[in-house]
Amino acid sequence: MFKTMALKSVIYQNIFEEKNLLFTCACNREKESMDDPFRKYRKRFRMWKNNLRLKHELNHYHSIFESRGMTIPNETSICQILKSKFQNLKSKSKGDLNILSIYHHYNWENESLKPSLEKFGPVRHYDWCEEFNSQLKEWHGSIKPKMNDELIRRVKSWIIKDSTDVIFTYLSGEIVMPETLREIANIGIPMVNLCLNDKEAFVGKVRDGLASGLRDICRYFDLCWTSTEDALKKYIVEGGFPIYLPEGANPELHKPHDVEKTIDVSFVGQCYGNRPEIIRKLYDRGVHIEAYGYGWPNGPLSTEEMVKIYSRSKINMGFGGVAGLTDTYCLKGRDFEVPMSGGLYLTEYHPELERFFDLGKEIITYNNFGDLIEKIQYLLTNPKEAEMIRNKGRQRVLKEHTWEMRFEKIFNLMGLI
Repeated sequence: MFKTMALKSVIYQNIFEEKNLLFTCACNREKESMDDPFRKYRKRFRMWKNNLRLKHELNHYHSIFESRGMTIPNETSICQILKSKFQNLKSKSKGDLNILSIYHHYNWENESLKPSLEKFGPVRHYDWCEEFNSQLKEWHGSIKPKMNDELIRRVKSWIIKDSTDVIFTYLSGEIVMPETLREIANIGIPMVNLCLNDKEAFVGKVRDGLASGLRDICRYFDLCWTSTEDALKKYIVEGGFPIYLPEGANPELHKPHDVEKTIDVSFVGQCYGNRPEIIRKLYDRGVHIEAYGYGWPNGPLSTEEMVKIYSRSKINMGFGGVAGLTDTYCLKGRDFEVPMSGGLYLTEYHPELERFFDLGKEIITYNNFGDLIEKIQYLLTNPKEAEMIRNKGRQRVLKEHTWEMRFEKIFNLMGLI
């Protein structure tokens, strides 16, 4: 028996040391480039410069918004303005809408957006990347104009063929040109666009005077759905008509699995910013933590594997920061997906979370590394309380935060259902 225990101890120590080495590599990639000793300083400078740019951008829009006496529309005014714009529009029963959706399936869209849209009626989906590769260097020179011409042709054809009631898009200036959207908007079909990163990408990179974000195209949508609250003023200044509404989750996909909880703490997401440093520090403190996603030793997961990890974990950890920025936070898809999957969610605190969760009772938040360690230890040693929080979090998301509920609100505001 003692030999068996000793053998297990040696095996565990070897695993620990191996993963410790891997985490060290993840944390110190910059040290691999010994011929570039200034790399980390250039990285810090870029982060500082980007932070400065975004603060200037926010202040710029806030100043214009205030000087012009502008206001952000509430839901009542959204309904009234859209009703006035589409006076001949007649609402339909849920399930009878003919929907044209235009977005690229990066890694989650078809599993969350499409089945939720289908609750409202038949969906025709166009993914330009099946024919046009936006990653090629020729994209801005020759491919993008061809894709935009084809998009106009197809939309006009499909609207006539399908008697389209609404166009849902997940687009940016990187993909579509202002003149393309202007022509589609002139057809007269209600059009709503979703954007999930207006903290960093409302303007984004500017090429030939055109922004890769929503700045130059937002005015052509009838409703701009943003998950970034402080971007509302940006939309108003640029002639857009915004509504603040975060991501959701799909209960048919994000659901608990009946598996043993073999992982103390897990994190699912890309390896960047301060994430590897925090994960490494947790590991050094003896926390059994597993990280999954691009850049981590465990690598990325399929959606099904990811949801199972949520169930296998006693605690599911989150980060609230925006890539490459300090003190800049936004809501994440995992903020809703983890609780809906039955996971106990412990994430970085930021004020927007308070609008959607009862913090401390439905999800747990932390403010710094010391707070994180303390809460991990408390939750691991109080499994009954952890289970109570886990259950309440799932109940809250099922009740208020599904993608279907998000679309129902949008389509109601637009007078479609």
